[in-house]
Amino acid sequence: MEIKELGIQGVFEITPKVFNDSRGFFFEAFNESSFRSAGIPHQFVQDNQSFSAKGVLRGLHFQKAPFAQGKLVRVLSGSIIDVVVDLRKDSDSFGKHLLIPLDSDKQNMVYVPVGFAHGFITLTESMVMYKCTSGYNKESDGGIRWNDPALGINWGTANPILSEKDSALPYLKEIVDDLAF
Repeated sequence: MEIKELGIQGVFEITPKVFNDSRGFFFEAFNESSFRSAGIPHQFVQDNQSFSAKGVLRGLHFQKAPFAQGKLVRVLSGSIIDVVVDLRKDSDSFGKHLLIPLDSDKQNMVYVPVGFAHGFITLTESMVMYKCTSGYNKESDGGIRWNDPALGINWGTANPILSEKDSALPYLKEIVDDLAF
């Protein structure tokens, strides 16, 4: 298992060693010892799974304290561009984002720490699963508009398929004072 920190502190890409043969493949999707050695929180309490058609954008979502969530995101089938936005007000990378291609052929994953907004756009019909370090709480639910000009995220399309909720999320400047992780 290869674990490398990406361009923002606390965000890791995890690429497992995949063993292929004539029967198929095998890999470790999670290894507590490897995560501990890399400094990644590893107590997960909830698994979420979604299926989306090509061109669906889900996000940008987060949970505020005391139910803030770290997430371990992977694609079970298909491919996506995963997007994380640093919302930690005391961070040097506040407001910065990363785009991480995740693909079921590569089996790579991303760890999104507490204090980040998270979303993705599907490049193909895709099934996505993520483990969370805290359970969902409706009162702690938050989000940012996917096309917030202050973030400058290039999603690869100007017309993604969105839910009503995601298309009406506020801009970062409208919620920045209320962010608490």
